[in-house]
Amino acid sequence: MEQKQTEKFIKKILFSSTMAIEKKPLKEIIAKNVVTKEGRRLGIVKDIAFEVKTGELLSLILSSPTAYTQSLTLEKTKEGDALIPYNAIIAIGDFVVINEEDIS
Repeated sequence: MEQKQTEKFIKKILFSSTMAIEKKPLKEIIAKNVVTKEGRRLGIVKDIAFEVKTGELLSLILSSPTAYTQSLTLEKTKEGDALIPYNAIIAIGDFVVINEEDIS
């Protein structure tokens, strides 16, 4: 998808009246592109991390991190995959949109 289409989609999500993230099955989140609300691409959702005892979602695990993502000071898995805190997610649709201020 072109950069302008991505930015248009993100603006539509950010300025919609309903900002709550609805529940989605994991299979609908895996392989989605992760972008910041400014339109910067970060990578692709590889998996999620959660607290086993409580089921609390902790973070998204990214594959194919961009050079920009690698320049950020993100927590990483033992395998070196970047972690995006779950509380940074603004919306999930065609993309997973995150607030960059919540990850640094």
